[in-house]
Amino acid sequence: MGTPNRQDVPPGHKKHKLLRRGKVKEVFEISDDVLEFRFTDDISVFDKKIPNPIPHKGETLAGTSAHWFEMCTRLGVNHHFLELSSPNSMRVRRVEVSSTMNKEEHKNVLIPLEFIARYYVAGTLWDRLRNGKQRTRDVGLPDSHLSAYGDKLPGPFFEMTTKLEHVDRLLTEKEAMEIGGLTKNDILHIQDIILKVDQAMTREIEPRGLIHVDGKKEFAFDNKGEIMLVDTFGTADEDRFWDAGEVARGRFEEFSKEFVRQHYRRSGYHAKLMEAREKGEEEPPIPPLPPHIVDEVSRLYTTVFERLTGELFRPKGTGGH
Repeated sequence: MGTPNRQDVPPGHKKHKLLRRGKVKEVFEISDDVLEFRFTDDISVFDKKIPNPIPHKGETLAGTSAHWFEMCTRLGVNHHFLELSSPNSMRVRRVEVSSTMNKEEHKNVLIPLEFIARYYVAGTLWDRLRNGKQRTRDVGLPDSHLSAYGDKLPGPFFEMTTKLEHVDRLLTEKEAMEIGGLTKNDILHIQDIILKVDQAMTREIEPRGLIHVDGKKEFAFDNKGEIMLVDTFGTADEDRFWDAGEVARGRFEEFSKEFVRQHYRRSGYHAKLMEAREKGEEEPPIPPLPPHIVDEVSRLYTTVFERLTGELFRPKGTGGH
């Protein structure tokens, strides 16, 4: 199956104005009120785009995203999703993007923050607890507790990070409120939406043997000034899932992009990158994935799609890169 070049238009697509090209997604203008997200087969970790594409990744992300937004409609959660326009594209209500906001701008605008909900000790939270940058009391555990990877947290642990900076950074609540133009009640409302969506997601995937470990979501204000869920969520890019059967055996099989992150940790690249960032030095370019890892990651994305949605993945051949 051939993969179209970036300048080519996949079958079924019309040419539209390209507004933004991110690490893994292209955003096109359809009209004054509608945007189209086209999911590429690119993949990024540690805010770095990896040189080689992952076959079928774009299609699985588009399909999974549509699945969860349709669930949100049934839940009565306000969101921006309109329709799948092709196997690797979806159309959404348009909002404007600004790096900072004030309270007078609360209509049709993205909140420039990422909201993270964690339910287990994993990922960067595990890194921070292990190296002493995060205290156990911060996540609801006693000071005397020796955290282990995979520990279940006593309750959801919320974090907020920047969205539009070169490298995402953790924020205090005060910083997040200032950057996002939010009130304390706005943040509590967003957390309520996250819990409602995550609980519904867990009810759906638990019978398929998956555990929802953590995930990030993004929000905006719609044309009425109401908070709505935007971008994508619940995919292997934004969320972390474990196989419940493997966890019961004491193993944490990652159904997320963490599989790729761990490759770069084992290779030593992650340590070199973090050292360069801490010293303010030039960051080393991220090396390509070996072919056998590319194949494994492609299988991971199609497997995650099937485990999350309960549907068989049938590639439509749009490429997506």
